[in-house]
Amino acid sequence: MLPAIAAPPQRLDQPDPLDHSFAQTYIRAYRWMLLARLTEEKLANLYRGGKVQGGVFLGKGQEAVSVAVGISLRRGDVFAPLIRDQAGRFAFGESILDCTRTYLGSRLGPMRGRDGNVHRGRPDEGMLPMISHLGAMIPVVAGTLLARKFRGQFGTVGATCIGDGGTSTGAFHEALNLAAVERLPLVVVVANNQYAYSTPNDRQFACRDLVDKAVGYGIEGHSVDGTSLADCLEVLGRAVDQARGGGGPQLVVASLLRLVGHGEHDDASYIDPALRNSSLGLDCLTLAEQHIVDSDWADGAALAAWKEDAQQQVEEAVATTTREPAPDPNEEDWCALASRHLRDGFVTE
Repeated sequence: MLPAIAAPPQRLDQPDPLDHSFAQTYIRAYRWMLLARLTEEKLANLYRGGKVQGGVFLGKGQEAVSVAVGISLRRGDVFAPLIRDQAGRFAFGESILDCTRTYLGSRLGPMRGRDGNVHRGRPDEGMLPMISHLGAMIPVVAGTLLARKFRGQFGTVGATCIGDGGTSTGAFHEALNLAAVERLPLVVVVANNQYAYSTPNDRQFACRDLVDKAVGYGIEGHSVDGTSLADCLEVLGRAVDQARGGGGPQLVVASLLRLVGHGEHDDASYIDPALRNSSLGLDCLTLAEQHIVDSDWADGAALAAWKEDAQQQVEEAVATTTREPAPDPNEEDWCALASRHLRDGFVTE
């Protein structure tokens, strides 16, 4: 049995006292998933208690594919996560405080308590703030990669995640077409959770499978079981490696089911019960826990310790954030990033 890991898992590109076996990678990914699940459950409770302004959108059921994206990237890469990508954000390097400060409106957060609770990022560290018009993140990442190509910078990858509904947008088409022509190292991950808000797949696209769209753009397509952490790590890792190695854009389609409503304001009553009872409706976090135990990588005591550690991190982050000041419009000097005299130290060259 592998030793229990007491500290939070490390990014793959950081020195690691343990070996980089698949088992250790799997455990790190699982722990990011667990941390994301507990963080979002806390945020949902705060939302219901009137402590969060705006919406809360949970990634329950999508953590496996999300964490596989974040953990497959390296420093220097670009990641444009969306509303259900908390696990991927953590794996890519976002702190819990960045998350809680944004949701609770702390002026010490990356967005200084402004701009909604999901539009956060740190561009200088490769994490782009989210654009609500979901397909629009693809041309932003493609443009970043094209700029690097013009500058002679190679060896990095850009990745973003969208839902099945995002594949119907013009931005999806235009950006993939550009990326294919320019052979950009772009990885587009489609979390096919069967519904674009409440619109089912059969009213969203007519092709047999979304991965078939890759052929039309002349790019590589990959399908993956989004409920299986092992499959997600293998397929996403391969797609990122192919993009980094000059293979051009990669389209990855993960099949799964969103296990909650579109947001905490939505009861998800439109979801077909047959889907909930199918293999798509399995909880990727529960499956990952069972795989760890079945593989004899850790026992129940280790799993409990990891959960306790994650819960403590969440509670400490929330406690810290609630003691911090909100923005004061009479003192605030915040302005758009494009303003030359208040660029906040972001790297622009």
